[in-house]
Amino acid sequence: MGLRKASAYSKKKVRPYTRKSSKRKKAYIKTVPPIKIVKYNMGNKKAFSDGEHGFVVKLVSSEKAQMRDNALESCRTSINKILDKEIPGNYYFIIKVYPHHILRENKTAAGAGADRLSSGMKHSFGVTVGRAAIVYPGKEIFFVSCTNEKAARIARDTLMKVKPKVPFKSKIIFEKVEEG
Repeated sequence: MGLRKASAYSKKKVRPYTRKSSKRKKAYIKTVPPIKIVKYNMGNKKAFSDGEHGFVVKLVSSEKAQMRDNALESCRTSINKILDKEIPGNYYFIIKVYPHHILRENKTAAGAGADRLSSGMKHSFGVTVGRAAIVYPGKEIFFVSCTNEKAARIARDTLMKVKPKVPFKSKIIFEKVEEG
């Protein structure tokens, strides 16, 4: 069975749900789904730490919402693929959010006679189906640092291409780093 659409989770008023105890009886969550994000830092880290990067492009959230880990991974692969092709070695890319929040779904049996098999919403705690990052307004989601202005413009265009994959309103901030 496929994933539910993002609107089932993304705009909900949500409280962080991460209870996983090392003692099995105290844990509300019996199994935690694996994280789909492979890497959080990509590109030329040495040039970034040496201060060779003069431009920064960020994707920043404009509202509180949830972003599932599969959406984060989809954005990550798109951004990294384009930047690695267009400006290899001239960027450093970081994912700034982590999917701590565990999503649940109350699965019910469907089909003929299914009303006798499920308890409906009587015990509707649900099973874990995935993870999401809770993002607040003003929180950076993606951070790209570049060596020159041309590379920064390519990074900005790349973030513009990825913006439709983000399930909430966001804005792109383009700035020159002050050398001090």
